[in-house]
Amino acid sequence: MERLRPHLEELRFTVESGKSNLQKISVPVLFGYNNNIDKSFNADAVSHDGKIVIEVEAGRAVANNQFLKDIFQACMMFEVEYLIVAVRNDYRGGDDFQKIFNFLETLYISNRLKLPLKGILLVGY
Repeated sequence: MERLRPHLEELRFTVESGKSNLQKISVPVLFGYNNNIDKSFNADAVSHDGKIVIEVEAGRAVANNQFLKDIFQACMMFEVEYLIVAVRNDYRGGDDFQKIFNFLETLYISNRLKLPLKGILLVGY
């Protein structure tokens, strides 16, 4: 994220700057009384209009099914329309990008599960 931060900020994204609560980006999920936020999820980066969420996974994208959690959380986030997930091409000898691509392609082609997102962009690095 450190390398991406300046470029994303040029595009008017808010980018997580660290692991403390003040440095994380909290995206609302559920609102309660008086429009108070009852539940939120963290994101690595969010566009200025709140419609695009970016998650960058360093290595546990497939092993811990983190990409599925990223998809679920983006689906729950208020007014989020697009998710960008960046995963490693090579992680411990496995191609995380290809594994997730195959999963997403199957999800899309089967047409059995409707997601509220307009799109998911998978980026391999």
